[in-house]
Amino acid sequence: MKNIRDIAIIAHVDHGKTTLVDAMLKQSGIFRQNQEVRTQLMDSNDIERERGITIMAKNTAISYKDTRINIVDTPGHADFGGEVERVLKMVDGVLLLVDAYDGPMPQTRFVLRKALEMDLVPIVVINKIDRPDARPDEVADLIYELFMELGASDKQIDFPIIYCSGKDGAAFTECPENISPELLSEATIFPLLDCIIDHIPEPEGDPEAALQILVSNIDYDSYIGRIAIGRVERGTVRSMQQAVHARYGDELSENFRIGKVLVFEGLNRRAVDSAPAGEIVCMAGIDDVNIGDSICDPEHVEPLPFVDIDEPTIAMTFSVNDSPLAGKEGHYVTSRQIRERLEREMHKNVAMRLENTDTTDAFIVKGRGELQISILIEEMRREGYEFQVSRPHVITKLVNGEVQEPEELLMIDVGEAYSGVVIEKLGKRKAEMISMLPPHKGSIRMEFRIPSRCLIGYRSEFLTDTRGTGIMNSILSGFVPWKGGSVARDHGVLVAFEDGLAVTYGLHNAQDRGRLFIGAGEEVYEGMIVGETMRGDDIPVNVCKAKHVSNMRSSGSDEALRLSPPVSLSLEQCLEFIDDDELIEVTPQKIRMRKRILNTVLRQKADAHKKQSD
Repeated sequence: MKNIRDIAIIAHVDHGKTTLVDAMLKQSGIFRQNQEVRTQLMDSNDIERERGITIMAKNTAISYKDTRINIVDTPGHADFGGEVERVLKMVDGVLLLVDAYDGPMPQTRFVLRKALEMDLVPIVVINKIDRPDARPDEVADLIYELFMELGASDKQIDFPIIYCSGKDGAAFTECPENISPELLSEATIFPLLDCIIDHIPEPEGDPEAALQILVSNIDYDSYIGRIAIGRVERGTVRSMQQAVHARYGDELSENFRIGKVLVFEGLNRRAVDSAPAGEIVCMAGIDDVNIGDSICDPEHVEPLPFVDIDEPTIAMTFSVNDSPLAGKEGHYVTSRQIRERLEREMHKNVAMRLENTDTTDAFIVKGRGELQISILIEEMRREGYEFQVSRPHVITKLVNGEVQEPEELLMIDVGEAYSGVVIEKLGKRKAEMISMLPPHKGSIRMEFRIPSRCLIGYRSEFLTDTRGTGIMNSILSGFVPWKGGSVARDHGVLVAFEDGLAVTYGLHNAQDRGRLFIGAGEEVYEGMIVGETMRGDDIPVNVCKAKHVSNMRSSGSDEALRLSPPVSLSLEQCLEFIDDDELIEVTPQKIRMRKRILNTVLRQKADAHKKQSD
């Protein structure tokens, strides 16, 4: 145990956690000298590599100076905070990674607060010191202020600082005055590894005591089945050992025999006969194990407490696809198949919740944010599922008879020229500015408090207003009394009038009324959204209308019609775009937007009735 260190790397999104892990793996000697190694080694998921973000927390381990260092790479986006919360139970210390220019960001505050609450030992790593606009000394002062603001103890606030360039694999105990390419190429990551060995305490469990393991992650192997991942808190785990599986939140327990025991080694797992207290292990042989369960000695069944995960703040309805094109593109389309897939997700994602509705064809999925649920939608789409989802809604709660809603801390970096329009738009969305820093190299940083529901749909508008140069980050700050009002879409949509194939002639007439989302040759149906208009009301359009031959003229006698390229919306943009009376149809091949009521006459009657009631 003296030769084991367990750490997690925590930071805001895009501050370089996975790149730093790459450097630690490469310089620890787990690869051959002539081996070709890709970047972002820990991002194994296809969606992670496409988007350049970490979604799931992952384990690895390296050996340095006869010490095993177990490393947990965590997500940096606020929506995946549940991943960070649960893996912190496996470690004794954290590397708090902070960008040398950005400084502490909203997610930095969240993950640091969780680490301090669990009394973990911090090491601060100021990364990207090779940036031309780096300001490491100022950032170090801001980190000290953040520690004091979060109520860190004297021991926690006496943290070491390592200055680093993860991309170059260079680490320094003191920040160099002149950072040159030659200096970075000659430096190594070893000062950081030495700091981990010197400052992170070894695990405290007794290897001779009764076995006790908390399951913090789940994996699956096609050969050995379901794998439980957790840290041995006490005792020693052995392959083929008799143990008890104690379920989280349930008094029931059952005996079983542990199959294989594996430990992490670089990007692989290595089978071992036994592993002592403090080691992070993978265990096979438990078919129905879930996150939060405990593995105990049969004579000392003492389940470990699991971390309290913050409640979800966003809800969306998943339902069976009932459009005219239903069942043509997906493999799994029934409510039973959709329910089983969602239940499997709930077992491995502790920050999400699943609730039934008054119908068997729809389910309510609750999560931390739009991105978290959109990742689930994208995974299901790629797996062959076909379904519909609603617009995201915030989850309110009743406190002492008062309705409260989630509020977020919003941090924005924009050029001086765009600050006015951003402040104006956020003011309309009930945002309250709490700070505004002086311009630094043409950029202004502003902080707001804003209801979560008022942020839905703003990101794409923000990027348009700032010409794609603005940076927006937010994180849940708590619940506040309901602020009233609502933020509605200020423009209407173009809705297909009949079923059929979209043709150039019909699209040419429709594009005069707004922007189109589809091109010629695409299959459409009545009630499908085919574009947007700047008018406040929806406009039915017939995009299937063709110019027929008559005795007055031929169909090709006029000049060729020219169509503007259609606007292609991503899944996240569709979630932000749709209104309460609309749905997104998700299939393995297409993402379509549609009205809840497809029939044009019935929909217009419902709209008229709603206006009268309002």
